[in-house]
Amino acid sequence: MTDTRRCPHPKVAVTRELPDAIMDRMAALFDADLNRDDHPLDAAALQACVTDCDVLVPTVTDGVDAALIAAAGPQLKLIANFGAGVNHIDLKAARARGIIVTNTPGVLTEDTADLTTALILAVPRRLAEGEKLVRSGEWKGWSPGGMLGHRIGGKALGIVGMGRIGQAVARRARAFGLSIHYHNRHRLPKVLEAELGAAWHPNLDDMLASVDILTLHTPRNADSENLIDARRLGLLRPHVYLINTSRGGILDEDALVEALEAERLAGAGLDVWRHEPVIDPRLLALPNVVMTPHMGSATYEGRVATGERVIQNIRMWADGHRPPDQVLEGWA
Repeated sequence: MTDTRRCPHPKVAVTRELPDAIMDRMAALFDADLNRDDHPLDAAALQACVTDCDVLVPTVTDGVDAALIAAAGPQLKLIANFGAGVNHIDLKAARARGIIVTNTPGVLTEDTADLTTALILAVPRRLAEGEKLVRSGEWKGWSPGGMLGHRIGGKALGIVGMGRIGQAVARRARAFGLSIHYHNRHRLPKVLEAELGAAWHPNLDDMLASVDILTLHTPRNADSENLIDARRLGLLRPHVYLINTSRGGILDEDALVEALEAERLAGAGLDVWRHEPVIDPRLLALPNVVMTPHMGSATYEGRVATGERVIQNIRMWADGHRPPDQVLEGWA
């Protein structure tokens, strides 16, 4: 659909430092206010941005809540998010103000699936513990009982959320000999299930009780907040490993710590946290938890591709067209 309200040279406020090629291109195409030293903007700085920009380009570190949107000037008509997840943006408040929200779906699928697979391997095989042992200088050499972990092949992998990333993880997991089980709001087409070798579980609790490794790939929203809570963690068997590269709020971290400390779970691989960058010190003390600093999408190629997608959305909007990645009503 074409919108006759064009904005040929919009004022664009970018909240974080993006790859040089992307910032240079934005500077050439738009009246761009760029964050060249990558300091996170506080609430006052964000409010200053939205008072006079046409387009805001936030990231997951920016809380674009109802108060911020209410403080925006009337000219703010597009929030072009740098990233796929939009749980940090109050979509209802944006719609009420007539502000379009876009994201960048699919760009980081393969990168996030790669890191998820790395954690699926690293936690059962105790790779982080082994690396620390070597660096400590206390390793005494090979022994039959040294650093024993568990093999991956033949285990059952449970995937919560079978969207782009969940499917990419399933494809990788099959190569390691894992059987694939998934829970999703909607069942995949049978031809895709056959391609992935995936079995659908309409009831999440039933799947949890039957898998050896569980990985989370559902968006964070009202339905998924604390989806994996103390009760559901209790359904997992003690030998299970849990992986989360989705969003911190999907997993009850307090309940996870308690399960790990009580040895009701074998270990965890975590790339996301409820209160980033603050991490529960109890998790830091656990040797069977592999932790990475929200780096699932952290590749040069992925960051550039994400920036190019943001630019595409802004240019389409500026030309009076509907952006290709507009987040629509009912997004989840």
